[in-house]
Amino acid sequence: MTDVSLGMPRLPAPDYPADVRARLEADAREVIARYPDSRSALLPLLHLVQSEEGHVTRTGMQFCADVLGLTTAEVTAVATFYTMYRRKPSGDYQVGVCTNTLCAVMGGDAIFDELKQHLGVGNDETTDDGKVTLEHIECNAACDFAPVVMVNWEFFDNQTPESAKRLVDDLRAGRTVEPTRGAPICTFKETARILAGFPDEREGAVEAGGAAGPASLIGLRLAKGEALPARVVHPRGEAPQGGSPAEHLSSHDAPQQTSASDPDHPAGPTAEEGE
Repeated sequence: MTDVSLGMPRLPAPDYPADVRARLEADAREVIARYPDSRSALLPLLHLVQSEEGHVTRTGMQFCADVLGLTTAEVTAVATFYTMYRRKPSGDYQVGVCTNTLCAVMGGDAIFDELKQHLGVGNDETTDDGKVTLEHIECNAACDFAPVVMVNWEFFDNQTPESAKRLVDDLRAGRTVEPTRGAPICTFKETARILAGFPDEREGAVEAGGAAGPASLIGLRLAKGEALPARVVHPRGEAPQGGSPAEHLSSHDAPQQTSASDPDHPAGPTAEEGE
């Protein structure tokens, strides 16, 4: 094989150390056993090797090829197609800002620009301390909570530039960060192992899982003929008179209406005024 960029033969990928390979082979056997066709295990195995070094290396792809009886070309084709597989070293926390249409017009572009300045990095770049890799991402199907920021594929809803900056500051400082729904954020390597199909063994992690809430289920409930109550989101820390506490499940959710996320757009009416 020749490295086209250098015009030189490319050396075979180095193997994992013997103890690492033995551990990964044991995990791989467990993953492969879940599928009637072993090649179907390629996606979770790529997450598994990503959990080892924080990105999918040539060594990791060669490992997947070896245990599945595939060519490295077949493995590489898959690893380069899906954006969840990192191809170069990245931070402990993959911070993605949705800049697709709805999130962008609701303030996603402003959030992304502010974070680039705040962190001193560009798209797909990592901070000097190795903590945060910033990237813009495509739609993640949470449009009713736009603009959305994701950290290691966990949701942070209704963001603003200020709430997003506070979020990355807490990540870099090592503080516990809880997403809008689900367990506290773990590192990218730990996330990759969970995506490979292994349980999150942190205390309370499974119980902390949860759905997006009523807004994302409106279509399903209407299809079933259910009547939907009015959904009123009050500013964080307040509660409607005689009602339940505010619907902000993460301390990093923005405390105002999403229309206020765009600094160039006048804030819309509050939920109460709009009724």
